[in-house]
Amino acid sequence: MGAAGQGGLHLRAAAGSIGRQQRDRDMNAPTKEKLPALPAQPAGVAWPTGDWPVGELPAGADKARFQRLMDHAFAPDAPADLGETHAVVVIKSGKLVHEQYWTGFGPDVTCPSWSKGKSITQALVGILVKDGKMDIHAPADVPEWQEAGDPRGKITLDLLLRMSSGLAFREDYVPEHPSDVIEMLWGAGKDDVAHFAASFPLEHEPGSYWSYASGTTNIVARAAARAANAFGPDFEAFMRERLFDPIGIKSAKPKFDAAGTFIGSSFCFCTPRDFARFGLLYLRDGVWEGKRILPEGWVDYARTPTWQQTGAEGAYGAHWWLDLAGPGSFSANGFEGQYTVIVPELDMVVVRHGKTSLEMKLNPKAWIADIVDCFRSG
Repeated sequence: MGAAGQGGLHLRAAAGSIGRQQRDRDMNAPTKEKLPALPAQPAGVAWPTGDWPVGELPAGADKARFQRLMDHAFAPDAPADLGETHAVVVIKSGKLVHEQYWTGFGPDVTCPSWSKGKSITQALVGILVKDGKMDIHAPADVPEWQEAGDPRGKITLDLLLRMSSGLAFREDYVPEHPSDVIEMLWGAGKDDVAHFAASFPLEHEPGSYWSYASGTTNIVARAAARAANAFGPDFEAFMRERLFDPIGIKSAKPKFDAAGTFIGSSFCFCTPRDFARFGLLYLRDGVWEGKRILPEGWVDYARTPTWQQTGAEGAYGAHWWLDLAGPGSFSANGFEGQYTVIVPELDMVVVRHGKTSLEMKLNPKAWIADIVDCFRSG
């Protein structure tokens, strides 16, 4: 059996072992065995490699409530609770059933990913796992950690993807400790984001503490570039050839630092429709038009819950957030209210882009959950 096949089997076993670890630590924690099934593309519905097939809101959906929610989000004066909503795209059963844009935005206008880029990075790692070039359970390929006796040398790619590395990188925004992500993206670390992030010491034993950190993703992105033997324009070509082009994404504009590393933590611009294509790839279990883009089991790995200490903000998988729109949903979330939300039980993808203040960051999540709830009766 080739490397790709072995990778699929290994991933299924790995996801199962992660589930067992969950039960060991918390008997009530969700596990891989409880993940909702990922629906196949409905018969007769074209894949949106070209144009999106267009449909209508389902007959049983709460259309009046749906319209009230949209009217609120797109009110001429941006509502205080949401801020500006620049774009909303709703995909149901493989069809575009609703899209709406703020003044100055439209189907051809690219929007920032911010941290939605983390989920794109996870997809790129999956492709390299499928190629047999990366192993999520092996120590991560990080040059800064190779000195004999360095305790960071035992940090695996899996721990990085699950934000459980134990590194002392700070993502929080507090006066006494400015966020390390600001320094990484715009300060001393901007020319080599992975080196900056990899230089932090351990604060916790790897695997013992969950802490969301953008630096983690850039360490992963550089490891992916090393595995692909491609940096800068060559890695962008890899992204297009292996991920974007096969699923019809034409608008993607990934950004790189001076060292040639994809800044996967934060920077990949796309149109909302293209973000929806990426969401559909995950909703369809990494398969597109009958071709497997991501290795078998990779999407389940992404949405298998990571152990988190009490008080952690939001359930997390492997570079994907969990349960924003109800149990079993998973999402790519970005700063200021950028979301690609996948709801397997309803065969839905919802994309929202906008500009929401940090103080109101929970409100777009609730709004999206309400949008999805409009379809539960339909």
